[in-house]
Amino acid sequence: MIVAREYPKIIQGGMGVSVSNWRLAKSVSECGQLGVVSGTMLDTVIARRLQDGDRDGSVRRALAHFPAPEVAARIVEFYFVEGGKCEEMPYRSVPMHSLKSATFLTDLTVAANFVEVFLAKEGHQGLVGINYLTKIELPTLPSLYGAMLAGVDYVLMGAGIPRSIPGILDRLSQNQPVTLKIDVTGALPEDKFEKSFDPSPYKNREPALKRPLFLAIVSSSTLAQALAKKASGKVDGFVVEHHTAGGHNAPPRGPLHLSEQGEPIYGPKDEADLSEFIKLGLPFWLAGSCASPESLKAALTAGAQGIQVGTSFAYCQESGITEDIKEQIIAKILDHSAEVFTDPRASASGYPFKVVQLEGSLWEQEEFERRTRICDLGYLRTPSRGANGAVVFRCPAEPVDDYVKKGGAAEETEGRKCLCNGLMSTVGLPQAREGGYLEPALVTAGNELSSIVKFLAPNQKSYSAKQVIAVLLEGATCKNEPG
Repeated sequence: MIVAREYPKIIQGGMGVSVSNWRLAKSVSECGQLGVVSGTMLDTVIARRLQDGDRDGSVRRALAHFPAPEVAARIVEFYFVEGGKCEEMPYRSVPMHSLKSATFLTDLTVAANFVEVFLAKEGHQGLVGINYLTKIELPTLPSLYGAMLAGVDYVLMGAGIPRSIPGILDRLSQNQPVTLKIDVTGALPEDKFEKSFDPSPYKNREPALKRPLFLAIVSSSTLAQALAKKASGKVDGFVVEHHTAGGHNAPPRGPLHLSEQGEPIYGPKDEADLSEFIKLGLPFWLAGSCASPESLKAALTAGAQGIQVGTSFAYCQESGITEDIKEQIIAKILDHSAEVFTDPRASASGYPFKVVQLEGSLWEQEEFERRTRICDLGYLRTPSRGANGAVVFRCPAEPVDDYVKKGGAAEETEGRKCLCNGLMSTVGLPQAREGGYLEPALVTAGNELSSIVKFLAPNQKSYSAKQVIAVLLEGATCKNEPG
């Protein structure tokens, strides 16, 4: 007898960088829903946690289970600082990814993804997923394999068209080498730009790994139909994300028009046709301003499996956002001054990006102008074909002269903010610069930010992931809590 798969009603959004950390994902998973860790920039995140002293020992505990112990030992030896580095001391850097990344960087990427998933899954039987940005291609292959070594249950990907990923998951589950075609701006028809990964150095003793379910994050039924029919392997479902969701949004369809406030204007063409998703016969979840019992009921009535919720989890106790930023945001919500701006220029990715208007952050023009432009993390760099056929990497948030020398147009740099450094600062991992300057944070949230007050108990100014789930499920208690 075939037993129908039971899907979670709530997917916790995989918010990067490290907002959706292992603690948050674990807490959600223990409540019987899908906890999701962010896979964005995990190599740098883990390297910095080690340099901060790994005070609870969690990173080293997970690395002790990594199937290539000599790799784990090299990572600890290179990055671990007993007691943690001084705040004014810069973090030791992680090399930037390229078409042929250094072996140590590949090792670190595999291990970092293993660590985050291992910790999220440790000590319980719940489901754990990992979220990646399709746009960030270069670390994808070793990242996927590291997560799979730790037994990840779901892989979610958005911000692009992840057509090749399902087939890659199939091959990685068999411990086979894989190749990913890299999108290079200005590439000629005869050019062949690829990134390869061989899992054999990581000594997995199992003949096969569990192949995680793959959910594509989309904003239209047209893209979902194309992926369902033309992907390299099975797409197991979709997250249908509305433009009110936090972080990166799909741009409006058609010409870009801005409101008087400078935000992209979305219209009827940007609303997903759920009837077309039903016709695909694959499970789907709705995302973007869905964090209420009423929205969950409406999603189920519309034929969805449930909802994906980001912002409400982003500001709960277990998320990676620093406590001082959470306190500032919640204080703004309580005095009705919290505002979110959909910035069409902030992200080097070219996608609109939602920014919370927070004093002292990169949102402030004064802070943006005070910061010296630098691109030393490089995850949002775009590979471009140079005049000699070689690939150069450029980012519109890097120094303007550098960008122009690499063939970019100066006007493309206007208003671009360094998401890589800003988001690391948001989770308490800011790079220290000369003179004691710390990289300022860049904070994101969905349009429903102010609605998180419903999770606050009387006289409280913080709330837990379990409280979010209890409210969304109309007060149902978590599996591990007494009724």
